[in-house]
Amino acid sequence: MSGVMRATLSYTMMRLLLFFAALILLYFAGARDFMLVGLALLVSGIVSFIVLSRQRDAMSGALAARFRGFRDRLDEGTRAEDGD
Repeated sequence: MSGVMRATLSYTMMRLLLFFAALILLYFAGARDFMLVGLALLVSGIVSFIVLSRQRDAMSGALAARFRGFRDRLDEGTRAEDGD
């Protein structure tokens, strides 16, 4: 598994776990229906912004490196075509 996929999968799974934890806690606190889902999204988003910053940085770094490599290959191809 590539570094990008591993970092993205890890971050996504942690976000989902935070969402479902918030959903369960808010359900037991008395929230229902749309209010439950809306509050769970808000709470899990705020908590993940604080708690998952290291994982988010790892994921964005891996994605940036991948796109940088792709861009470098495109530039190489362009230079090769210009040389012909």
